[in-house]
Amino acid sequence: MLTDLAMSSPPTAGVVFAFLTPRTLPKAATIAGRVAVLDIAFAAEGGGSSFEKVTLPFINGLGSRLAAWVDHHDHERHIDYAQDARFVLSTKAEHGACPEMVTPEVVAHAGPVDTVAVHLDLDGLYSGAKWVLGGIEPYPGADADARAVDTRQGVPGPIATRIDRALRARFRDQNLKHRVIQYLIARTKAPQHWEEIEDAARQIDPLLAEAKRIADRFRVDGAVAYVEVGAAKPYDKTELLLLGQQRAMVAVVRDSGALSIAADFDSGLDFVKLFALGGGMPTRVSVPEARLDEVLVKLAETTARFRK
Repeated sequence: MLTDLAMSSPPTAGVVFAFLTPRTLPKAATIAGRVAVLDIAFAAEGGGSSFEKVTLPFINGLGSRLAAWVDHHDHERHIDYAQDARFVLSTKAEHGACPEMVTPEVVAHAGPVDTVAVHLDLDGLYSGAKWVLGGIEPYPGADADARAVDTRQGVPGPIATRIDRALRARFRDQNLKHRVIQYLIARTKAPQHWEEIEDAARQIDPLLAEAKRIADRFRVDGAVAYVEVGAAKPYDKTELLLLGQQRAMVAVVRDSGALSIAADFDSGLDFVKLFALGGGMPTRVSVPEARLDEVLVKLAETTARFRK
């Protein structure tokens, strides 16, 4: 779970990064020292996870070792921590991405940390690098890039575009994630790390091609585009959802026992409330496939109101 991140400059010496996901948080005892948690949403209901089962035990387990928790995903339990200065929480509408919330003031207030625990996507890695840099962007425009990638609104710059493609191609590769963080902490002056990022980015082409092939099977009913993946080669789910959104207001992808549901960031839709998930990103959620009939009915009713 944890890997030391070798640094040469004193401010980052000894820092450890942990790559986490909201639904499968580790035992707090496995996380070393004082901890900053960045871009990790409070667990939503569904899929066997919940705030009570996953997030709360992690928070309680860290106890006084929790230095900061910074996140921008909607959740009804944010209110429980409104008076705890360690928690800097917002909604997706307030902050489209997490790095813009990692300010010099937030980092200074937290004090020294031993572990920076981040979500394992671009938004999380950018947040982690910015934390180590004292709340300063690793390059001009990095916050805006993270927002463009995480909301899929606007066009990110060339650095973020390549990093996004690399991470999507090798999403579970922790070594690559460390390379990205090292590259950002070096303020993009680390060509040896950029070479690996570029190599990974080139690997996404067949995944995008497979997503495009699957997208030909989208069925559109009203404002909903729906596809069942079934047996398929590896593909890029983000790309498939975006292709579905080109065909209808909402894209629904059924794969591996789950339904991935997505709409444009500024659509006005809130799937967290619609499906009573408790928290998450309002316009991109995952629910168990057993809820398929309910999902399609609610989406049809809701999007019909939006189109009037």
